Amino acid sequence: MPAEPRILVAFSGEPTTDEWDSYADAIEQAGGQPIGVSPRLPHTDLDVRSFDGVLLTGGVDVDPARYGAERDRRTEAPFLERDALEVAIATAALEFDVPLLAICRGMQLLNVVCGGSLHQHLTDVEPHRPRRIDGSPEWQSGWHQVEVTAGSLLARLSGESSLQVNSRHHQAVTPERLAPTVTATGRTEHSGFTVIEAIEVPGHRFALGVQWHPERAEMRADQALQNGSRALLDGFIEACRVGSTATAS
Repeated sequence: MPAEPRILVAFSGEPTTDEWDSYADAIEQAGGQPIGVSPRLPHTDLDVRSFDGVLLTGGVDVDPARYGAERDRRTEAPFLERDALEVAIATAALEFDVPLLAICRGMQLLNVVCGGSLHQHLTDVEPHRPRRIDGSPEWQSGWHQVEVTAGSLLARLSGESSLQVNSRHHQAVTPERLAPTVTATGRTEHSGFTVIEAIEVPGHRFALGVQWHPERAEMRADQALQNGSRALLDGFIEACRVGSTATAS
């Protein structure tokens, strides 16, 4: 049997395990081998071509200077070293056609890399922002439907025209901020405001960004939600396996 595809996972490197575990577990369950990289972890110059796939994860807001905007007062202080590292990784993945899955912040960064910008703060209304419920100290996900573009990679992977997804973001790609070289393949409309929920980069064998978190257990453990979670991760790992540099054992 071929070895597991080696997946470069770009994440914050915070000294907590929850963030890493969610992504690592999801990749492992789909049949891949996660290898983490972060400015907070020791690393040398990376050759993205030595990996079979790249996963960009969620986290702190992308620096607005990256897309030529002033920082909104509600935008988080940027992690400049992380931005620089992940821009380089995403750029290389696109250049060398390495399969790329970009989640939440990762999707936003992919849009910026491709020449787009971001809406820096959604209003404090449903359904996008996380919230605390009944006095709980834990942040809970929002939930909403995503309309999927027929014929897209997202549609082929999920087999659906509409997906129920979780939501944990306060920034977004909107139609007027969409990069000129990407295609919007998932959308949510609320109170007349459209958020782009999925983007794809034409001409690449697998370059998909989703605004939701398919890796979270709340998505993967619910059979009714697996077309928007496990199916995407399985499809990503399969794309990585097809072009894998791993040898048969």
